[in-house]
Amino acid sequence: MTTALATPACPCGSGKPFASCCEAYLRGNAQAPDAEALMRSRYTAYTLMDEPYLLATWHASTRPTALKLTEGDANAQPQWIDLKVKAHKVEDASHASVDFVARYRINGKARKLEELSYFVKEQGRWYYLSAYA
Repeated sequence: MTTALATPACPCGSGKPFASCCEAYLRGNAQAPDAEALMRSRYTAYTLMDEPYLLATWHASTRPTALKLTEGDANAQPQWIDLKVKAHKVEDASHASVDFVARYRINGKARKLEELSYFVKEQGRWYYLSAYA
């Protein structure tokens, strides 16, 4: 009798295995097809502290030079718990927004980030532009 190994669920909360969800985007094997997929992959990148992916998917006009995700006290680093996408609104072919709530723990205290993120599509690729928290 063989036992199937459990496939890790994607941190983005889609309910899909990581390998068939955000992994291809983070590895550069595919582009997110819409703003919601990019938002979910960026959340996953935060859980994995994948700074290069986060910077690469941030629009050049608003991108910081660095995020410094691994600097400082390890206890002060967010431990991401879950993501809930409340709404994905397509404005037109190259503009969209995603309203979400991300829960995390920092220094043992549970917190949440509620944000309305704006995305732009340029040359066939979606980018995170800005947020209204």
